[in-house]
Amino acid sequence: MITSRTKQYLGPKMNVDRDTSPAKVAADFEPEPAAKHSTKPKIIYVMGAGRSGSTIFGVALGNCGSIFDAGELEAWLRRSGVPNHGGAERARFWASVQDRVTGGADLFGDDAWRCLEHSSSLLRVDRWPRRRLLRNRYRQIAEELYRAVVEVSGTANIVDTSHYPLRVRELQALSNIDLYLIYLVRDAQDVVASFDRRNVDQEPKSPAATNLYLWMTHLLSVVIFLRHPRDRRLFVRHEDFMRSPERVLGDVLARIEVPAGVPDLTALRTGIPFQGNRLLRAEVLALRNDASPGKRRVTKLVQSPWTIVHSRLRPSASPSRASKRGAP
Repeated sequence: MITSRTKQYLGPKMNVDRDTSPAKVAADFEPEPAAKHSTKPKIIYVMGAGRSGSTIFGVALGNCGSIFDAGELEAWLRRSGVPNHGGAERARFWASVQDRVTGGADLFGDDAWRCLEHSSSLLRVDRWPRRRLLRNRYRQIAEELYRAVVEVSGTANIVDTSHYPLRVRELQALSNIDLYLIYLVRDAQDVVASFDRRNVDQEPKSPAATNLYLWMTHLLSVVIFLRHPRDRRLFVRHEDFMRSPERVLGDVLARIEVPAGVPDLTALRTGIPFQGNRLLRAEVLALRNDASPGKRRVTKLVQSPWTIVHSRLRPSASPSRASKRGAP
């Protein structure tokens, strides 16, 4: 059991006696001198299917020293820069970020998401012309957004849990960021069960629709993962992370070359990510390995080819051995 605690980023210095108008809210944040980075932002992008544990994985990384969990930044345009969870600190932080992004309002809405990020956009020929028109501006805003988060957070190491593989393809074209890719995969039967739940905010998906979605997502993710530089990618199983979080986080920290310690996993502060699931409503989380829901034999059969493919992806985080810094 880990007993040491890692200090979680809770925001830059704020002047609390100001009003809450947009201009004043943005002015509340005074970036630390360390925020003026001359080096490239280091983006740790968590890719994979939805409901694969990216929110808790991002929270855990964000509790490691000098890493800021920004959450699902793909939603920044769709939500016009307004985070999906409340709280005065979160609102101030992201208002300050928005103030540092040049423009951006021209792409507010779900147009970029539908044409550039969503996996189905590859099949929609009618969206291809629009995708070409949006691409350059989309990439410019993505880069400016990362730099704004770096400036306001005071650290160059940013976790983006957007999980869309096609977003990675766009980010790979940016020359002014260092992109590290974490391909996070959860047991397909658990993903299907999660999407079929009725007690969550999102609309449920049928098992058939989820299996089709998983096939498309895994196909794109594997291709993009293998095209990414080997020394800047890592395959992680959600089950390994939950079973041996210290070792998996150690492997991740070694891969992204961040000299930080593993945090106290019994008291993870959720921080102020832009977007994520309902876990972020709590201020502190304890990492626990819950029992798996019921299994579906059909899903296991349908997804069995990906089980084989994933077993051969390298490099991968290993829960069965101690982390080795600098491992190939």
